Amino acid sequence: MENDCIFCNIASGKTGADLLFEDETLVVFKDIKPHAPTHLLIVPKKHIRSVNDLTAEDQGIIGHMIMVAKEAAKRESVNESGYKLLFNVERGGGQVIFHLHLHLLGGWER
Repeated sequence: MENDCIFCNIASGKTGADLLFEDETLVVFKDIKPHAPTHLLIVPKKHIRSVNDLTAEDQGIIGHMIMVAKEAAKRESVNESGYKLLFNVERGGGQVIFHLHLHLLGGWER
């Protein structure tokens, strides 16, 4: 855990957030600056700076993040209408908080 990392602090309970899901590996909560009607963040509790910092031992975390995102989309009722899953990687790729996280975006009217 990084002391100055907001996502580490949310995952450890030091900073409050309305968690929609939590297990031993991940937390899920709403983005405070949403870019879609449904905008959730799927965040590992382990501090991993970005996709570029993943190691072979982190493969299970990535798979789990995607499966949890799938279930979150169903709970948010965007699974049938459609949604996006997005990793921003490094500043040039749009990453603002340097703790690995997966965006789930959906809920647009079509």
